[in-house]
Amino acid sequence: MRALELLPAPAGLVLSRVTYELMRPVPIGELSVEASVVRSGRRVQLLEASVRSPDGVELVRARALQVLAATREAPTTESAPPPGPEQGHANPMVPPYRPMFAPDAIEIRFVAGTFGGGPSTAWFRMRVPLVDGEDASPLQRLAAAGDFGNGISATLPWADWVFINPDLTLYLDREPVGEWVCLDSQTIIAPGGVGTAESVLYDERGRVGRAIQSLLVARR
Repeated sequence: MRALELLPAPAGLVLSRVTYELMRPVPIGELSVEASVVRSGRRVQLLEASVRSPDGVELVRARALQVLAATREAPTTESAPPPGPEQGHANPMVPPYRPMFAPDAIEIRFVAGTFGGGPSTAWFRMRVPLVDGEDASPLQRLAAAGDFGNGISATLPWADWVFINPDLTLYLDREPVGEWVCLDSQTIIAPGGVGTAESVLYDERGRVGRAIQSLLVARR
């Protein structure tokens, strides 16, 4: 997300969608990030970015759309956010190793449900900068939280099943504000089909967008 934000864009364009293809496990270690404008335009612009290992293997690919911001005035359709993070509670998750991204790099407060208990609603806040010496932008905070939908709304026991998302798509109504991002998430697994995790995204002002993940569901 940071690399996409740094690309040049004509005035008035806003990010509307980002799709991440999670192609291979990302190791802890040196990585390179590259981004480019694939199709430029004054009203629609297509972006692409990759994360690669030191030997050049592509690990993650992202494609993003920027579109001209809506100018027509219309009645607000934003829905009110769920109960705020100050009303939430931490989940007693015990990480299998430390440090882990959650809970060491990101704070999670549940206002409905819990890990492994089906549909859940939780607020997320980054504890530390992801890039040393930089404050994360609101969109970077949103991307950091957006991948948790399948985790907080799991419907199958973790000990017996995997439900890995090989992709993540973020649809953005507007740019978020503030430190906290909320996910109101549910997982749907069709018998004989595939799994999908769907999350409505909020900040403390209201709805921000939606996150969708397809899931590989299999026994361990």
